Amino acid sequence: MNKLKLGAIAEAKPVRLTVEFPAAVHRDLTAYAEALAKETGQAITDPSKLIVPMLQHFMASDRGFAKSRRSANS
Repeated sequence: MNKLKLGAIAEAKPVRLTVEFPAAVHRDLTAYAEALAKETGQAITDPSKLIVPMLQHFMASDRGFAKSRRSANS
């Protein structure tokens, strides 16, 4: 099995969020949660808890975003 990009999900203060996803994205998110649970041994009862770490990882690895943030902070 390939190593997933996300690791174990840290407990954090809950934040209420309302988002609509296409059904296919929700199915993929649920499948990812199942794969991550198998890999980490940490049960993920709510796949929506993956959204924040996925967005954080995406933004952290986006070079264009990092460059624009550095420019904005200068």
